Amino acid sequence: MSQIYKSLASGPVPPSVATSYTTDNGTAVPALSILDVRGIDVTDNNNNGIQVEGGLAQTGASNRVQVQITNRLQGITSTSGAASANIVVFTPAVTGTYSMEFRIAVYIETSLLGAGYSLFGAIRFDGVNSNICDIFDEIVNEEGAMTNLDIAVTIAGANVQVVGTGYGAEEINWSAVGMYTFIGVV
Repeated sequence: MSQIYKSLASGPVPPSVATSYTTDNGTAVPALSILDVRGIDVTDNNNNGIQVEGGLAQTGASNRVQVQITNRLQGITSTSGAASANIVVFTPAVTGTYSMEFRIAVYIETSLLGAGYSLFGAIRFDGVNSNICDIFDEIVNEEGAMTNLDIAVTIAGANVQVVGTGYGAEEINWSAVGMYTFIGVV
């Protein structure tokens, strides 16, 4: 049995697709009946941790909607031997305090070893320089020789850096995801 019903009432047929989509910031308009919805993460500060933008130049297209997880930091790098490398670099833009949390995963392909870290702490940005409020707390999970690794949060001017240091002759892959909570003058 068919579920199709055709009304005999007069009037315009409703559009088969909406003509605009209003977001927290902007309005996206479908192009050729296509609305492009993307999920991304951004460093923008937002108390809710999520925001939606649509149809703006920064979304890349007038028919694009971006659902954004905010207050996020991420990076990936590799080291060779006992070298150090920045995994994440964050430059605060607004004076205040940033409570920060990072999760770091480390892997060595040649020796098949892994390690994981969690770092928790706070920095204060004075408008020119970042300052570590106290030594970052660490949760360390290292396998075998990975105990020779070092992970730290350092400051270089305004930049907050998550730095990984390798060991021996190992080629080491590093990946980090972080988030922050901000408060300044209210």
